[in-house]
Amino acid sequence: MTEKGILYLIPSTLGDTGETMDVIPIKVNQIINTIDEFIVENEKSARHYLKKIGIKKSLQEIILHPLNQHTEAKEISTYLNSIDLGKNIGIISEAGCPGVADPGAEVVKLAHHKNIKVVPLVGPSSILLSLMASGFNGQSFTFNGYLPKERSERIKKIKDLEKRAQQYDQTQLFIETPYRNTHLLDDILSTCDSKTKLCIACDITLPTEFIKTKSIFEWKKQTPEINKHPTIFLLYK
Repeated sequence: MTEKGILYLIPSTLGDTGETMDVIPIKVNQIINTIDEFIVENEKSARHYLKKIGIKKSLQEIILHPLNQHTEAKEISTYLNSIDLGKNIGIISEAGCPGVADPGAEVVKLAHHKNIKVVPLVGPSSILLSLMASGFNGQSFTFNGYLPKERSERIKKIKDLEKRAQQYDQTQLFIETPYRNTHLLDDILSTCDSKTKLCIACDITLPTEFIKTKSIFEWKKQTPEINKHPTIFLLYK
């Protein structure tokens, strides 16, 4: 009987860094060179990343399965078929770690259901890196993903997160589409109490990295330019 392959969760850089090995362990490079089938969010950027990290196979030989909002469930159910034949498969996130704020979680769930070994590889996570650098509670925290697009609902959510931070002594993390960062920051500053702490973590691991924790009162004096830059926001008491 053929031994099953492994599903590797392959981290990627959080942006177009100069040297991938500055943030991606060499073990990741070693493992991708044992794989010729990957599940990816975007085929073009995945090929660019694989080339940059040093894959030795020809990119034309590699099989890429798309995994995004357009991928149907019945299609996803076939993506792990090669593992039954003894081949390893890798999931590559568009940025950071697969399965964390990432559609790769659906494939991982399927792998567990099919009794496939899942191996997460070490790599950068903007969520954990921002939490580490914030000075906030790292023992109790919640990642809330994207806040509502509609402004009144967004403000209501911000108030709720601020209340949770104070009531439960819990760090609240959230994100926004980069081109709407400024609108979200404006709403945070106009909604939260002046003593509430806010950490803004922008362009993590990139040369333009900016991470700063201040009170809402202090942030109102001068706000950073974060429009169109990937940013994590953290609220705490």
